[in-house]
Amino acid sequence: MNDLDARMCAAHEAGDGAALITLFTEAALIAASDTARGFYLTHAFVHALEAGDARANDLRAELHAMGRI
Repeated sequence: MNDLDARMCAAHEAGDGAALITLFTEAALIAASDTARGFYLTHAFVHALEAGDARANDLRAELHAMGRI
């Protein structure tokens, strides 16, 4: 996860919303628990909403399926 953390930090510093959506989604895929998965998906979803990114629909559906929305 260290490489992923470094890429997330770099994307945050660069203000790269598209990368953040991708990276938070990637983190959700390897999360150790449902709580962590929900955390990462929520962040990906918020960044997608802010960017008007079409991935927001799929992220919302995943969160809904988890009972988070």
